[in-house]
Amino acid sequence: MQPSSYPINTIFLWTGGSHEGVLQVALKADAPLRLEDFEETLRSRFHEKFPDAEFSFEPGDIVSRIMNFGAPTPVEVAVMGPDFAESRTFATKLRAELAQIASLRDLQYGQTLDYPAIQVDVNRQMAGQLGVTVDQVGRSFAAATSSSRFVAPNYWADPRTGIAFQVQVQVPQSHMTSIEDLRVVPVTSGGPAKPLLGDLARIENATIVGEYDRVNGQRMVTLTANVAGEDLGRVLDRVQQAIARAGEPPRGDSVTVRGQIAAMSETFTNITAGLVVAVIVIFLLLAANFQSLRLAFVVVSTVPAVLAGVVLTLLLTGTTLNVQSFMGAIMAIGVAVANAILLVTFAEQSRRMGGSALNAAIEAARARMRPVLMTSAAMIAGMVPMALALGEGAEATGPLGRAVIGGLASATVATLIVLPSVYSLVQGSASAMSPSMDPDDRASAYRTQAG
Repeated sequence: MQPSSYPINTIFLWTGGSHEGVLQVALKADAPLRLEDFEETLRSRFHEKFPDAEFSFEPGDIVSRIMNFGAPTPVEVAVMGPDFAESRTFATKLRAELAQIASLRDLQYGQTLDYPAIQVDVNRQMAGQLGVTVDQVGRSFAAATSSSRFVAPNYWADPRTGIAFQVQVQVPQSHMTSIEDLRVVPVTSGGPAKPLLGDLARIENATIVGEYDRVNGQRMVTLTANVAGEDLGRVLDRVQQAIARAGEPPRGDSVTVRGQIAAMSETFTNITAGLVVAVIVIFLLLAANFQSLRLAFVVVSTVPAVLAGVVLTLLLTGTTLNVQSFMGAIMAIGVAVANAILLVTFAEQSRRMGGSALNAAIEAARARMRPVLMTSAAMIAGMVPMALALGEGAEATGPLGRAVIGGLASATVATLIVLPSVYSLVQGSASAMSPSMDPDDRASAYRTQAG
């Protein structure tokens, strides 16, 4: 923490006080190491050399900081309520539960709850007898520990140049090294007596809350942690279980999961809802197109095969379920539904011409095998480079390619083998008459009446 006499804006130090230090390191592009393993090595060495200090590895790039939504680490649990003491007590209990999660690292409080301080209790009766006010005691104490500029700003204007200079009184830091040095600081008074601080006040070491953070006016205590060895999805489940084990928070308090882990949970919820809505919309559009809920169900029956292929591929490749893999699943569903529509349309045309549903399904699979295979093969071949994640920054899009490949491969097999069976079962007892009420439809039962 820079001295107050230096004109440096504290915001550029990224620290909350003299108890914190920030060191930013940029690794070389060709550094032969894995960042997560490197952090684990540094943690063990720091703990050996500095057992009383706490360390936290926070992101240095702007993208990761934005993704944390104001939290210093990917995982942040906030306890907020009207009573700060009760919130702090519950946060202590919650920290003990979170410490049992093996994948959490650097678990600590986000605020300095026990900041070193000096407690000064002025004996007002003694000060009154000596003609000293509490304000004078405070000014002497401020000049001894920091500077008079914080309590009595004073400026002297040079009569020759007119330039104003700030004049402040402060004791050199090298002269204030202990509480005993504070006790012998003289107190300026209006009378002839020059009492010492130790004569007028009881001076002791103490601790105070070094930082108060508020949300909507309520003070909160936060617990921050990094993640190692597991993906954020599993960590979120374990964090929620730890919160449940901690029991009910005090009355009026609330526990909120913040940081990147909260954004991930909200994103997954929205994407899952979007995926469900997309399938429902596709089903309704197919029902309107075929004018049959049965055929719409047959086409949508390939969706479970896509999801099963995506999950299996992610498990085999050790890829986590993330936003990219979700997008890949949606893309695979789109292509799979298009192939299913191609086959069902041909089968329905054959069945309406007088054939049985089973024969129509088999004929449709034979006739449309080549276009279905060509479409799927072209899509899979195009996703192979992305799935291999070769090149700098390609790891981010790798899950998308793997999800598309797995989902589309499974859907292709289901379209050519399973879908004809589903079609024959669903349409086995269906009438060959068109359900359309269009008088121009040759297969419609209303064509003759309209004519």
